[in-house]
Amino acid sequence: MQRRLIFVILIAGTLLGGVYYLYQTLRPALTRSARVVEWIRNPQAHPDWAVRGGTRCRADAPFILPTDGFIGYLWDDSFKTGHRHQGIDIFGGTEVGLTPVVAAYPGYLTRLPDWKSSVIMRVPEDPLHPTRQIWLYYTHMADPAGDSFISPDFPPGTYEKYVEAGTRLGYQGDYSGEPYNPVGVHLHFSIVLDDEQGNFRNELEIRNTLDPSPYFGLPLNARQSEGQLVVCEK
Repeated sequence: MQRRLIFVILIAGTLLGGVYYLYQTLRPALTRSARVVEWIRNPQAHPDWAVRGGTRCRADAPFILPTDGFIGYLWDDSFKTGHRHQGIDIFGGTEVGLTPVVAAYPGYLTRLPDWKSSVIMRVPEDPLHPTRQIWLYYTHMADPAGDSFISPDFPPGTYEKYVEAGTRLGYQGDYSGEPYNPVGVHLHFSIVLDDEQGNFRNELEIRNTLDPSPYFGLPLNARQSEGQLVVCEK
């Protein structure tokens, strides 16, 4: 009986420890999720939460912000067990097709023939590590049906078209990749590593992406955030 009681106590302790660890892991993302919902419902009530597209938060930051809105989710956020977010999500607080998306840095733009809401830009020299090539990925630029908001300057099949920083790429949408399964009006932006053969790696895996914090001069790493707002310094 005593051994059984000890065994039960050990199991209960392990379960409680696991629940606590899971809560601590997800807590910052839960805080951010609550803010995202609040922002979407009433963005006008929180103008101080927003960043402005086309601006640079710090003079020494290589990238300009790619769109207006609230930076709701960060790189390496955890929305559910085992999930790691590969970039940042900026929610415009408008309807689809209204909030412009601009190039954060100069590069060579590609839009694959079947891409309805996405473009990717090749940057031959990473501004922070000039010996390597990186790629900048922008997505969700279509409506729930998959009707694209990407600029007509970049039709499907565009390959290696040079684009300056600040060039309009399209507008925020909410296309998830599945028709009529919207994800909320926002831009997902990520920095993708090169495969060392001149191609971009699979953006869906976080190990193939980079922490965008030093590129924007902002604390965009979820593991280093306790849920605080991410905005440009005044």
